[in-house]
This record gives sequence, C-alpha cells and structure tokens, in this order.
Amino acid sequence: MTRPYISWGRYPYKTQEGVDLHWLDQPLPVSSNFLPQGNVRSYGDSCMNDGGQVLSTRFLRRFIRFDPESGILRCEAGVQLADILSVVEPQGWFLPVTPGTKFVTVGGAIANDVHGKNHHSAGTFGRHVLKFELVRSDGSKRVCSPTKNSDWFRATVGGLGLTGFISWAEIQLKKVPNSAINLENIKYESLTEFFQISEDSESTHEYTVAWVDCQATGAKLGRGHFSRGNHAKATQPTPEMSGRKLGIPIDPPVSLINSWSLRAFNWLYYHRQGSKRNFTTVNYDPFFYPLDNIGDWNRIYGPKGFLQYQCVVPMEHSESAIKELLERIAKAQCGSFLAVLKVFGDIESPALMSFPRPGTTLALDFPYQGNKTMHLFDQLDNVVKQAGGALYPAKDAHMKAEHFKAYYPDFDQFVSFKDPNISSSFWRRTMEPNL
Repeated sequence: MTRPYISWGRYPYKTQEGVDLHWLDQPLPVSSNFLPQGNVRSYGDSCMNDGGQVLSTRFLRRFIRFDPESGILRCEAGVQLADILSVVEPQGWFLPVTPGTKFVTVGGAIANDVHGKNHHSAGTFGRHVLKFELVRSDGSKRVCSPTKNSDWFRATVGGLGLTGFISWAEIQLKKVPNSAINLENIKYESLTEFFQISEDSESTHEYTVAWVDCQATGAKLGRGHFSRGNHAKATQPTPEMSGRKLGIPIDPPVSLINSWSLRAFNWLYYHRQGSKRNFTTVNYDPFFYPLDNIGDWNRIYGPKGFLQYQCVVPMEHSESAIKELLERIAKAQCGSFLAVLKVFGDIESPALMSFPRPGTTLALDFPYQGNKTMHLFDQLDNVVKQAGGALYPAKDAHMKAEHFKAYYPDFDQFVSFKDPNISSSFWRRTMEPNL
C-alpha cells in the first residue's frame, strides 16, 4: 500500500509503496522503480524511494547456519544485529564491527558498509563479510565474495542497495574473552589534546571515540570526553545489562533541542566527571548503543525532525578543518547532545563507495529549522570539500550532486553495476544529475 514514510531522522517525509518479503524463494514483486529496505535506521533519504516502491526485509529474520567453533554465521538479510548478539554473545562471539545502534539489519550494514568505534583496528563491516547472494530485478542471482564475483561484491558493499537485493549473507564473527568493556574515560580540554590522546590510544585500545562539547569556544573549543576500551578478561565479572528502558511516549509540538537546553546539557555533561581519568568495566550494551535504551528518542526533535551531519576529513587537514566546523556550529548555536569525534584508521574497505577513509570523522544531529539549517550545512560543506573530505550517505538529507562525485571518485565505475530498476530518493537527488 502507498503511505507517507519517514526515515529515522523524520525528515524528509516521502510517499512510497511498501511491499514485505517473507521467504527467500519468493519472487521479487518488483516494479520499474523499487528499492530494497532494511529497518529504516538511516537518517536521511538513502532508505527512501519517493513515489516508488520499497521491498522490506523486516520478515526475513531467520538464521540459516551458525558454527560456534569457527564463528561463521549465515542469515537472511533482515536479521538485525540485536538478533545476532542475543544468540552469539552468550557463546563467546561478538560482532566484528558495529555502528551506534544494534537495530540495523545485516543487509543494511552491508549496503552502507557501516563502521564503529574500532575502525582503526578492524576497518568497516564489509571487511568481515564472507559472501552474500545478490538478486537482480531480472531474477538473476549471483553469490558474491571477495574472490567470486568480486567486482559485484565491491559495488554492493557500500552500494546503498542500488545494485540488487541482498537475500542472505555470511559474516565472520569475532571471538572475545568477555563481551564487557574495560573502559577509560578521559576528560580533555582542547582539540589538540583530543588528537594527542587519539594517537596514543591507536595501538593500545581496540575501541576509541570522543564526545565533544559542540558549544565550547575559544581555548576550550573541541573539549570533551575521550572513551577508550578493550574487551575485559575472561576472569572478570560481566556487568549485567540494565533491564530498564526509557521512552519518548509522545511527539512534542516543538523540538526539545534548542540553544538553551543544548548549552545547559553540554556544560553539565562535560563536568559530570570530576577527575581527569575514570576507569570502569561496563556492559557492552550502553558502551556501543547508548541511545538504544531510549525508545523513539528521535521524537525529541519535534514534528519537523532532524538531520545528521557526518563528515570525514583527511588527517593532514583534520585539526584545522574540525576546528573550523566546530566554530561555525557554535556560532550558529546549533548542534546536538551527542556530538561524536573519532579518528579513522588506514584499513582499506573492500567497497567502491565506502565512506570511512583515513582521517577524522565528526557527527552531530541538528533540529531541522528550514533555511537556517540548510545555510549552515552549505557552510560546513564548503569546509569539508576544501579539506578533501566526504559526507556519509547513510546520514545525509542535504548533499549536493556536484559534491557527491568529488567525495566518491569511483562513482563512474559504480554506475555500471547499478540495477536499472532500482532507485532511491538519495540517488535521484545526488547521483542522476552527474550522469
């Protein structure tokens, strides 16, 4: 049926026909304009197909095979990372790479080549995919791996669902002594200090990430909390997962994120830790997925929704570019509670169109305020482009077509693998003007 549809950012609204798939051998009920879709956790319009059809994998959530000795898992594309963790974590296995929510599907993780807090040590999700089946709109099927149909593999990983429908996938999990994390939180005072801590942590800690106070200015610009951790030892007790789940039960009439609430929260959050360093052992869930225990947290941005801005800039320009981005954001009195800063490593992705690359990534959420928001994003875009950086399609609702090709130089090669009957709102907004 055709219905209004929203992504996780609740902007923009789109109208599209939704069709559910239930079985792997079910013929694709395709139109001349369809898009495979996972759990709709992308923030912008890469998971949307305005005026077209989306094929949902939400009922394709079955495990096909799991070998507890090797850690190799084969499952349908609609299986969520939460489903995987519930089965494999008690058996001593863990996800090799995970983004900031466990409610994404395996198919979506492949299509966006997601990354996590361990990019510098493990690379992207695509590096741990062993094979998958790709179904094209003409009914043809091909099993793709790094060695078989490798060109299709490279185009589909990070290909935003545009090369075909991923029906099942096989991934290599990671053996861990303990799913808990030995965590060190470091309260740092400047952007320069962030980069020094990050460099010092790269070889000693598997997971690194920083929360940054996006309202700080002057000498305090870029201050925040740097979190670094490793899996706990097998002999350490594992803290229990909290059973309490909060929720946002209603849609507030306006965004609860504004300059006043943002300034107050950031000040309190920065000063919540009195000492310079704090050591603790935590359950993996709040460490990897801090917002997953707040149901419908996207509602706090009100009926207009929000946009996330996530970029990466090369290391040689990282400090100057991130400094300018934070200055512009603070001047605009915009931003979010959860502003994330991390240094990516140099482990190459197998994908043609992968977002992570060596450099520093900054991610913030912004309440949608019409032209004010778009004008700020135009300014940020100019900084990113001049620094030789890129934006993340999975989080985007603003990127310009002329910028997209500069950000993804393998665009021309990718186009030859696109399925002619697959499209998306993102594709038509950013790619078709390049053709």
